[in-house]
Amino acid sequence: MNKEIDIPCMITINEAAQIVKLAKYHIRQLVLQDKVKYVKAGRKYLLNLDSLINYLQNGDKKERKENNEKNIRQIRA
Repeated sequence: MNKEIDIPCMITINEAAQIVKLAKYHIRQLVLQDKVKYVKAGRKYLLNLDSLINYLQNGDKKERKENNEKNIRQIRA
């Protein structure tokens, strides 16, 4: 009955900013806009490093899809 649990790597906004070389403000905005997975531990936000990297690699797919649909409608008009 040994089940392996995949524990996510949770880091602070400061640590994330150092790792991905972005401003703390930008990382904080991603968290506050629910674009990356996070938990609030007291006053600190701990974000999922895999979620952040995935977002940075793929962007906001929903927003990109909406922009593409808007552009298609403008071309057809």
